[in-house]
Amino acid sequence: MTPPLYRIRGLRVAFPDRSRKPLFGAAPMVEALKGVDLDIARGAALGLVGESGSGKTTIGRAMLRLIRPTAGELVYDGVDIADWDEDRLHPLRARLQMIFQDPQSSLNPRLTIGTTLMRPLEALLRDGDRAGRRRRAAELLDIVGLPRGFLRRYPHELSGGQRQRVGIARALALDPEFIVADEIVSGLDVSTQAQILLLLRQLRAEFNLTLVFISHDLSVVRVLCDDVVVLSGGEIVERGATAAIFSAPQHPYTRELLASVPLPEIEHGWIMADSSGSSDT
Repeated sequence: MTPPLYRIRGLRVAFPDRSRKPLFGAAPMVEALKGVDLDIARGAALGLVGESGSGKTTIGRAMLRLIRPTAGELVYDGVDIADWDEDRLHPLRARLQMIFQDPQSSLNPRLTIGTTLMRPLEALLRDGDRAGRRRRAAELLDIVGLPRGFLRRYPHELSGGQRQRVGIARALALDPEFIVADEIVSGLDVSTQAQILLLLRQLRAEFNLTLVFISHDLSVVRVLCDDVVVLSGGEIVERGATAAIFSAPQHPYTRELLASVPLPEIEHGWIMADSSGSSDT
């Protein structure tokens, strides 16, 4: 049996609750994740769903070691990276990338798109000199369907969908194999959402990416993801194949979550149909 690309066991993450910090002494700790066990197969598309505060983003950031776990194992490709310091993590960063929710705030407004795409290449000494890195940046724009002329533009000159494509290009810059996408289509109109989802689907197939897709939009998860994990209060309450979870949820919380959001019947190929028109304008 093929081992999972990512094996997570007993993952706990706690943060200080500064709203309850006493005048003297440390703030009390609040657990955001309470012993999560999870296997993610190589090449899978896994959806993480749950209400705000359920722990979705926390587990995504822990997977990428953007935050240090309080306890537990993060076994990536056979190696436990839970306790690694930044020096050991640095070369691994290329393989683990994140696409952030709000490209407006995650893109530096003072940098051109070209400079933004070249920064990770410079950080890990990729693609030779500046000319080589600029060529790579232009190739990344080709990959995500943006004109090469955008290298000279600034984030405020792009639409929301175009900025999110830049965010995807930046995540792909170092040829990763594992990507966490955190609410990346929230705030976009339906047509632009469809274009971004189609792009993700194509990139996953082309580059054999393993994708963890965090979203509160259950309709999007139903279309994009092979499997779903339902989180509540920092714990996994249900997991399984997407079709099975949506057609016959077993846990009361999952049933409540599905009942609270209207889920229109989605026609086969709706992403293709909705993405054939505009260009993220």
